[in-house]
Amino acid sequence: MFRISLAAVSLAVLAACASTTTETDPADAIAPPVEAADIADSPFALAMNTVESLAGSGNEQAAIDRLTQLLGDPNLTPEQYQTALETRAALRYGEGDDVWGAISDYETLLEMDGLSADQIAAYEEALNTARGEATSTNFMLEQGELSRTERFELMFRLGEHQEAVDYMLENNLTPSNAHLVDLYQMGYLCEGDEYGGPVYAATEPDGTPRSLQYCDFGK
Repeated sequence: MFRISLAAVSLAVLAACASTTTETDPADAIAPPVEAADIADSPFALAMNTVESLAGSGNEQAAIDRLTQLLGDPNLTPEQYQTALETRAALRYGEGDDVWGAISDYETLLEMDGLSADQIAAYEEALNTARGEATSTNFMLEQGELSRTERFELMFRLGEHQEAVDYMLENNLTPSNAHLVDLYQMGYLCEGDEYGGPVYAATEPDGTPRSLQYCDFGK
């Protein structure tokens, strides 16, 4: 798994925006300035703060879900959409363990209008890196010389989460705590008396213990 800094994810976007100059309309020159607090407290800024807080506390799957929800907001500006998508791509390729999802996000980013040459170069490099990992991982999966745990982890890393869960159940595997927490955050494992099947003990990043079972095994 990889650790990323969300604070650095959108530097290219912010730098490009900061370097753009336009002529000022005289009417705009006398308009009252936008208070910094108004920008900081905007719904988009608050949502991105939530994402950074979730990812920083080890809840990267919840952060990805929040970004997916945010990206469905039709009121986002193109710049906000780009920032959210770029952040999700980085999270998916990092600790989100979803290489296929990252590839899809970077492909979408490269289809956006108005990208700078630096942004295009950065997205192409990230896309090629993700594609390279997907190719090598698929090659390892096809060779068959893997332990069951290794095969589960590679499938999970690619983003084939449902397939990994099915393989985990079929082979009676107990993944690492990090994988169990991810599966809990994704909704594949649940906590409660109404579920059946194998029980997995997991500890969340904040120290909360969980007794988890497959959500599909509801009684």
